[in-house]
Amino acid sequence: MLASVLLACAGAVTVLMLVTWLVSLLVRDASIVDIIWGAGFVVVAATAAVVGNGFPDRRYLLLTLVGVWGVRLSSYLAWRNLGHGEDYRYQAMRKKHGDRFWLVSLVQVFLLQGVLMWVVSLPVQLAASADEPAGFGPLALLGIAVWMVGLLFESVGDAQLASFKARPENEGKVMDRGLWRFTRHPNYFGDFCVWWGIFLVAAETVPGRYGVIGPLVMSFLLLRVSGVAMLEKTIGKRRPGYAEYVQRTSAFFPRPPRRLPTDA
Repeated sequence: MLASVLLACAGAVTVLMLVTWLVSLLVRDASIVDIIWGAGFVVVAATAAVVGNGFPDRRYLLLTLVGVWGVRLSSYLAWRNLGHGEDYRYQAMRKKHGDRFWLVSLVQVFLLQGVLMWVVSLPVQLAASADEPAGFGPLALLGIAVWMVGLLFESVGDAQLASFKARPENEGKVMDRGLWRFTRHPNYFGDFCVWWGIFLVAAETVPGRYGVIGPLVMSFLLLRVSGVAMLEKTIGKRRPGYAEYVQRTSAFFPRPPRRLPTDA
């Protein structure tokens, strides 16, 4: 049954990403892949819950945790991005590859993100086939608590940033209020906690423990690839006060802001 879950989830992700890619060609906007990112995990979790024959309460708890996170993320990105044109990253890729962009985007954007979805969600898939334990223990409760912290940081951080950007007087300024006082990337830290929390719930099952690769990959993406590292390559040039903000504020894990000599 485990093989059936893994194959079914791989098939569901492949279909989703191929359809999204075809739509992106029609609308000439590869940015829609970002909106689908969260929703894709929901598709995987739903497939695992339906195909798997493990402890039902755990299957549907994991579906709920992934579903709330994924729907919130996709809804927020749709609200933020739709109607603003293609993201500059994909515009640069389109310009670089010209007539070959349709194929390059299929492989390097859509199918690659589909593979990452499948890998990151391995804890959910593996736990869906586990009958034991037939109940929830301390590890699952800890996982739910970590997930709640993550969802709080991500949703509140996004709301605070959106409110800050909506005020014309904040144009070009650095957001250093609310959760952004304690970490420069509360939304990414939230993602980190969400997926480690989901893993902890899954890890009460023996198969689920092997899914540790999922949160490890997500952590690597957030810290070294498409999250903190990518954003901070350019943001300092666009925000005059960002260098001081970096000195004062943790890059990822929340902590009280440092006092600088200028504070005296």
